[in-house]
Amino acid sequence: ISQYDEPIAHDGYLDIVLDDGTPCRVEIERAHMEEDTAKLTHLGGAGGRIRGATASLVDANRAGIPLIEIVTKPIEGAGARAPEVARAYVTALRELVKALGVSDVRMDQGSMRVDSNLSLRPIGTTEFGTRTESKNINSLKSVEQAVRFEMQRQAACLVNGVEIVQETRHYQETDGTTAKGRPKETMADYRYFNDPDLPPVLAPAEWVEEIRATLPEMPWIRRARIQEEWGLKDEEMRDLVNAGALELIIATVEAGAGATESRSWWVAYLAQKANEAGTDLEGLAITPAQVARVIALIGEGKLTNKLARQAVDGVLAGEGDIDEVVAARGLEVVRDDGAIEKAVEDALAANPDIVEKYRAGNKKVTGAIVGQVMKTTRGKADPAQVNKIIAEKLG
Repeated sequence: ISQYDEPIAHDGYLDIVLDDGTPCRVEIERAHMEEDTAKLTHLGGAGGRIRGATASLVDANRAGIPLIEIVTKPIEGAGARAPEVARAYVTALRELVKALGVSDVRMDQGSMRVDSNLSLRPIGTTEFGTRTESKNINSLKSVEQAVRFEMQRQAACLVNGVEIVQETRHYQETDGTTAKGRPKETMADYRYFNDPDLPPVLAPAEWVEEIRATLPEMPWIRRARIQEEWGLKDEEMRDLVNAGALELIIATVEAGAGATESRSWWVAYLAQKANEAGTDLEGLAITPAQVARVIALIGEGKLTNKLARQAVDGVLAGEGDIDEVVAARGLEVVRDDGAIEKAVEDALAANPDIVEKYRAGNKKVTGAIVGQVMKTTRGKADPAQVNKIIAEKLG
């Protein structure tokens, strides 16, 4: 069941910004409500895709669940930047829907999917070329890749005199290509007809204004405020947004951590872990509250940065919450002055040349002593405490 001639919303737009700061307006044709259909699970194909599958299972459990389909007007003139525009639009739309609390927009779990329609129009002509539709794209990276591949494929067809067929195509995450699906229907092929049991959806102006008054701060307004509060440059803010880190950093700050420390963890160590796992930051098995707890333990002197990374590794591995991992792995910083003093004395005794250089005026050589003490204590000693004891021992 789908809205046809009276969609819930129409003739809108969404302003987006590309990676280099170029503004772009995407016109929206309509947003209409539908009922979801059954889900097909393909067996034997790569990544659960239909290509190469030997059988398909029909799961009707989600049939009838409401969804919204948002259809843009043709985005003309994007040229070589069309893949970038597509990704930026989906990113902005996803951010907006999440901010409104409409959905968790987890593309990997099917909460939001993208169908990209693309056609090429030779320079100097006015009519659109034959379009194809790449179906069920489920990541921001895949949106960009699918559009780029179809541009290249269609261009090769036009150059070589091969007819482009209007059809649906299946995006292949394994290699970033699209594969032929089925011929694409025209509007008449859908054979729309009215359902006599469905009354019109009426939205009184008063109700619309009541809802408008309860809307949260829009993402772009919030972003501008955050950027000013944190003192970030435009390119720094764009990097955080493009990395999918901004909302996670904000949530970490709201959990009690400092903005600088939160940024450092998400865009450095955790981004590295996400890359190693082949996922995005949101796909990591750690929450902003847990990251804030790590930062708090560092601030309290209970963890060093090295130990904190080990604690985070434990959480990512499913070993429990931060405090549970710290306790189970015995990661908390050693505060026993006697044990640290003994480790310092042993290190100094084993390195008389360093002691001699220090007393000759080279204060930087103590780094080797600190390193040996940290090795002896398995990284659990407080470096500041170690340096203090070394200074005391060396006068």
